[in-house]
Amino acid sequence: MRRIFDEMTGEDGTVRPAYEALSEWLSKVPQEVLNQRRKEAEFIFRRIGITFAVYGEQNSQERLIPFDIVPRIITNEEWTGLSRGLEQRVKALNLYIKDVYSKRDVLRAGIIPEDLVYKNPAFRPEMNGQRVPHDLYVHIAGIDIVRTDPDTFYVLEDNARTPSGVSYMLENREIMLRLFPELFSLNKVAPVDKYADDLLATLRSLSPRGGSEPNVAILTPGIYNSAYYEHSFLADKLGVDLVEGRDLFVKDNIVFMRTTEGPKRVDVIYRRLDDDFLDPLAFRSDSVLGVPGLMSAYQAGNVTLTNAVGTGVADDKAVYSYMPDIIRFYLGEEPLLPNVPTWRCREPEHLKYVLDHLEELVVKEVHGSGGYGMLVGPKADKAQ
Repeated sequence: MRRIFDEMTGEDGTVRPAYEALSEWLSKVPQEVLNQRRKEAEFIFRRIGITFAVYGEQNSQERLIPFDIVPRIITNEEWTGLSRGLEQRVKALNLYIKDVYSKRDVLRAGIIPEDLVYKNPAFRPEMNGQRVPHDLYVHIAGIDIVRTDPDTFYVLEDNARTPSGVSYMLENREIMLRLFPELFSLNKVAPVDKYADDLLATLRSLSPRGGSEPNVAILTPGIYNSAYYEHSFLADKLGVDLVEGRDLFVKDNIVFMRTTEGPKRVDVIYRRLDDDFLDPLAFRSDSVLGVPGLMSAYQAGNVTLTNAVGTGVADDKAVYSYMPDIIRFYLGEEPLLPNVPTWRCREPEHLKYVLDHLEELVVKEVHGSGGYGMLVGPKADKAQ
């Protein structure tokens, strides 16, 4: 029988200390009140347009973001440990990407097989020797975490390309504050409203020209993208321009934005496009979403792209399995956050184990992302 960790209560049925105040509050609030507030939250989400789409689904429709009125509580002590582990992991990811596109010490040391780099479709030879501000490639990371018991958090996945979802967290908090203000008076809840300021400061610090207020823009694929709401939300919160590829042009290896007052130089682009679509002259020639010449401007050091081009070489499922060794290699430290137990199907013994225990495991395509290319063993039928 599979065990599911109950965040709120222990195995003996007692409420965990972190949830005592919440549990007492829930016991006093009538069910009809909770149901009404849930409906109010869904109404707000629908009115504001907080939706997402799932690509690949037949007759895919916009969905409301799931809203749970019972919050997941992470104590300050737990968050301190999580933060340290996440910072360690992102630091190692950045060092790994820098190494892969320069000295490649990790390959010479035999830490990971060479083909995981050179045969990786996310590996970009154009980035070999490319300097980036502060040697940072991954400025915004989306590290998926799962909890299995009171004391253990696992890293489920590293997202180092164009991670999405932060807007939903911020909107969720705002709606919780609006609908359940009493919960925040019962608990000392850490604020999240500085996220936009911190993100803007990070983006500005990456400007190749320096200066106090460099021009920052968010590059979106457009209104039909599943995460377009987030793109517009972040542009509004940061106070920066939201642009599509057609709004930008490159002249003399400098990126400009078309405005009613004439061309405006762009210093930093927070791009929400995959590498393949950034520049039809450098990558996919059929891309109508990108900016011709953008990669040349980037290589010339006249514009910063965040996250950097080629970061996908660090977040596929095979490289994930080597992350504990990568952390040890670059930082000389033991991983603070463990990986979930992982078997590499490229290795015969691992493959045999996976096939023999398929009904217990989740199988992921090495280069899949965004939830695609997955087989959830416990839910799979015989044909799958």
